[in-house]
Amino acid sequence: MINGHTELIAHLGFPTHAFKAPMIYNPYFESIGVNAVVVPMGCRPADFEAVLRSVFALSNIRGALITMPHKVSTLALLDEVTPTVKVAGACNAVKRLPDGRLAGDMFDGEGFVRGLLRKGLVLRGARALVVGAGGVGCAIAASLAAAGVAGITLFDLHARAAQALAARLRTHYPAIAVSSGTRDPAGMDLVVNATPLGMNPGDALPLDMERLDARTFVGEVVMRTEMTAFLEAAQARGCRVQVGSDMLFEQIPAYLEFFGFPTTTAQTLRALARLQYQEEA
Repeated sequence: MINGHTELIAHLGFPTHAFKAPMIYNPYFESIGVNAVVVPMGCRPADFEAVLRSVFALSNIRGALITMPHKVSTLALLDEVTPTVKVAGACNAVKRLPDGRLAGDMFDGEGFVRGLLRKGLVLRGARALVVGAGGVGCAIAASLAAAGVAGITLFDLHARAAQALAARLRTHYPAIAVSSGTRDPAGMDLVVNATPLGMNPGDALPLDMERLDARTFVGEVVMRTEMTAFLEAAQARGCRVQVGSDMLFEQIPAYLEFFGFPTTTAQTLRALARLQYQEEA
């Protein structure tokens, strides 16, 4: 029941029809008796600055979830951001600090990393290959750096995107060995597909699977299907894998902590979610 005590989390993006967050957060809030609600708010780019500032003028706003196409433009509107935001070049969570300033963080990569850690992968000192230096690839690389990997190799068909991400990583994490320009997975502890490849039947694989070691952990960001052709090919090589939807569910506990709500586990969120498609537990 929404009433005068309900706290709001604005879910800002455009268009809103594919938003999944309300169907995950709201059942969870209901289950623990928290009087809060995530509300989809369709906002076109031209209106975003005015809408964000107006939303945070509300007295019962707890925070905002930021999604496409606003993750990059949000940075210019914030007073305080984390190193993860600076490396990723994007932000997907905003809250108002006690002094009224707006602070932002980025949890796409955090969700990916939490999923890896929960599966037992040791990231400190590891070598990682991230294929794709778009928004999600940048976020994952930033969170891998924060988790203490020893080396990150970046590849993108748009070489300048990978080079720019490499430069930001070197600035904020100078101890990490960063390189770009190759997608050879040989010798890597972790390989990440952060490209859209796998969303459609017949998509090419993002790298040469014959070069993939069985000991390498392989992660995916595509959520349209649980087991993409890439993950199936990795499993056939003997690799352990992480499906794309794990990134979504694993990042929500981090959001809850950021906004000051009681946190939970990805498993609990999956069990409670009221998504329009069936998720595996």
